[in-house]
Amino acid sequence: MAVGVTFTLKNWNGAYGNVQGGNKSAVFQTGYTETKSLAPVDFEKAATAAVPSVVHIKTIIKANSTAGNDSRQNPFGDEGNDFFKRFFGDNGGQPLQQPDQRASGSGVIVSADGYIVTNNHVVDGASEISVTLNDRKNYSAKVIGTDANTDLALIKIDGHNLPVMPMGNSDDARLGQWVLAIGYPLNLDVTVTEGIVSAKSRNIGINRQGAAPVESFIQTDAAVNPGSSGGALINTNGELIGINAAIASPTGSYAGYAYSIPSNLVKKVIEDILKFGTVQRGYLGISMAPQQMDEEKKKELGINDDVNGVWIADVDPKGAAAEAGLRKSDAIIKINDVPVSTSSQLAEQIARDKPGDKLKITYLRNGNENTVDVVLKNKLGTFSSQKTAAIETLGAEFSTVSEEEAAKMGIEGGVQVTNIQNGIISNQTRMRPGFVITKIGDQNIKSVEDLKEALASQPANFQIQGLYPGSREVYYYGINDFKK
Repeated sequence: MAVGVTFTLKNWNGAYGNVQGGNKSAVFQTGYTETKSLAPVDFEKAATAAVPSVVHIKTIIKANSTAGNDSRQNPFGDEGNDFFKRFFGDNGGQPLQQPDQRASGSGVIVSADGYIVTNNHVVDGASEISVTLNDRKNYSAKVIGTDANTDLALIKIDGHNLPVMPMGNSDDARLGQWVLAIGYPLNLDVTVTEGIVSAKSRNIGINRQGAAPVESFIQTDAAVNPGSSGGALINTNGELIGINAAIASPTGSYAGYAYSIPSNLVKKVIEDILKFGTVQRGYLGISMAPQQMDEEKKKELGINDDVNGVWIADVDPKGAAAEAGLRKSDAIIKINDVPVSTSSQLAEQIARDKPGDKLKITYLRNGNENTVDVVLKNKLGTFSSQKTAAIETLGAEFSTVSEEEAAKMGIEGGVQVTNIQNGIISNQTRMRPGFVITKIGDQNIKSVEDLKEALASQPANFQIQGLYPGSREVYYYGINDFKK
């Protein structure tokens, strides 16, 4: 702790701040500031107000059954099968059930009727989710939507008049500002720790869940441990400025720094999930030059280290940036008049907007400052229509089954799920790639266009019907709270 001392000097005839004496100019200029009596920061009010809005989340991930004679269960490989069976048995060829996985995390209530924001990695793959409030009431929860790229998820409990945490403005967070972290670490009861904001827009390369991850963390030295994930980072007014997501530690437990997703990005993700069922991600269509580059590459791009901005290494010719006239070797210095100097700052600003949104971008070219309006696109370079957005919500890739393949399967036609990514299908079902959709609700599906039309007209809850190639057994997968 720094201690300020005020000195009163009497009868002093020497030269102030001059180590040489006489009237020569001072070598060291010393400033003396009178110590002011400051009241200590009050954490009690903020903690008391915020704690009821932070919940304990417990999940169960069902384990898959594996055959008792499967060599993957054999630590000795194929050659040890007889020995392995003598000691462990082969279970008569019946499936061996691995134990369910249990985990816990935290979440923050963002609406009085039970919407809760947490981390995607807290609920990812969970077959059961339970939520315990600060008043010990327990609820069963369901996933409303997730976004692996930001590591955020929105879940829902059937609650009423729940304590809502007010959303703060993470842009207002300042280095050295006092903050509190609230969560349920290490399966303990609710825990509050204090620290300061030690960095902003930090990218630590920890999110490997999504195809285009966004990392622009608020870094704090408030103690955060396993189980705190999804909990709240608040300011001294009790406002949410971040969702705790990660720690930097060689041991897996708190060792100095924690990282939180900024509340302004959280707000955008929540609003998209509620409105569209999935996050509407706008793309600028550029690749950014890494901050660490060799001198030859810097020279090629014309990078000037004195410029505080983000240099463009390449431009998608069909992207939004190219259409607005941005080029390779331009340096972006502002987004909507907000200065950006790192790729993580730029990525966060872009991630707050969706396809079709217009941004004002300020950039340098050949030392001259320019401003241009850019209309963001989706990843494919075209705006998502309502029907396309509906099919994207499922989080999968589809192809129309050929007449020949349909005849082999004994169906009139269908759409095959060729790849499953993050979305409603992966969150709500156990569907596997290869599944052939033959019906959505009561509508027959014979093409991808049929699929789009059917999804656009479905109610919130419906069934997907179909089969897997090589099997005539019909499968049904239920979809709940579908947002088109």
